Amino acid sequence: MHPLLWLALGLLLGGVTVGLLVARSRPVGAGPPTSPVDEPDPAPPVAVLSRRLVDLMDPAVVLLDAADEVVLANPSARALGIVRGTRLLVPGLLAIAQDVRGGSSCRADVQLPGDLVGSGPRMVGVHGVRLGGGPALEPGPVALVLQDVTEARRVEAVRRDFVANVGHELKTPVGALALLAEATQGAADDPETVQRFAARMTHEADRLARLVRELIDLSRLQGAEPLPDLAPVEVSTVVAEAVDRTRLAAAAKGIDLAVGEQEGLVVRGVEAQLATAVTNMLANAVAYSPDATKIAVGTRARSGFAEIAVTDSGIGIPRADRARVFERFYRVDQSRASATGGTGLGLAIVKHVATNHGGSVTVWSEEGLGSTFTLRIPLAPVEPAETTTAPTDDQAGRSVDRVAALRAAVGATPVGHADAEPSSPRGRS
Repeated sequence: MHPLLWLALGLLLGGVTVGLLVARSRPVGAGPPTSPVDEPDPAPPVAVLSRRLVDLMDPAVVLLDAADEVVLANPSARALGIVRGTRLLVPGLLAIAQDVRGGSSCRADVQLPGDLVGSGPRMVGVHGVRLGGGPALEPGPVALVLQDVTEARRVEAVRRDFVANVGHELKTPVGALALLAEATQGAADDPETVQRFAARMTHEADRLARLVRELIDLSRLQGAEPLPDLAPVEVSTVVAEAVDRTRLAAAAKGIDLAVGEQEGLVVRGVEAQLATAVTNMLANAVAYSPDATKIAVGTRARSGFAEIAVTDSGIGIPRADRARVFERFYRVDQSRASATGGTGLGLAIVKHVATNHGGSVTVWSEEGLGSTFTLRIPLAPVEPAETTTAPTDDQAGRSVDRVAALRAAVGATPVGHADAEPSSPRGRS
């Protein structure tokens, strides 16, 4: 516990003790003491300062008497909604107070109900301290110090899951490389078999390299490192780069990439990250689309954001999986992971790029009809000198018409449907 907190509790307990001793030393029925000039004595400075210090502390502090009634609760404790009058409302905290009376101190995590806090369930770390000096189990005052650890526990859980998932994902290509190397060694006298195994080893090595690269990208996006200086980025340049990166994979499956853009869209961001996000959206669409189909890429300005939508006519995403598809390593169909070569990180990277740029990503999908992933990035402020070159409403309307036509070309839903169902984190690859 912070030294200042111990100091405050000590000062507060000392002030209370002094006050009790002074009160007991007065004759029964005696009035309050007066000074020679008939003025009331000022409050004890130690008690006043200690109470003020406790009130200013960020951790919540609650002092219970022997009957578990609240005799002191600082503003942080009352803001949590755990105190009403002289009652402590959380049974878990009362249980800790009872345990503390049987020993010297106790530490535990307690879940606070969402209806008390008002912002969803919260987890608090509680440190209970027995203040009485009598024998154990004898009723006495107890201090409870509460610190919100919701985010810390969430980060710990995410880190554990991340490490477990990384270990599992790395084992697959590494194990495959080991088996293929052993098989190649055993087939040294068969050049054709060696060639086949060597090609497979190259595939697994590429998969491993891609996984490591995406893990590094994701760790940078999730880390505390500040973004590089944001600069004006033309959306058309980002889309052109992403399409160029994906064209070869699309051509291998006979997939046609159709692009319809609103001209003049400019956002502030990091061009390399935005290009990676759109590339991942396109690569995901290619991986989950049947051969000889079409994928549409459309851009438009809407409500201060530039929207980049990628529509495919692939297998779609079941409703039960849409809330999880942007989780790291999550795949709707695990059996397709080897066939598609996905790492399960591509769309997680899209989500973090959007968040880091102050934007968002949404998904519309129906099984058997395909999916539309829409990346929204805030538009860059337009300089007064450039207002004459900004897209007109008529141009914007024609661009939206082009996007609608592209979606119709791939057999997807109209433009309005893509925004009809905002989603939480999602993704397939």
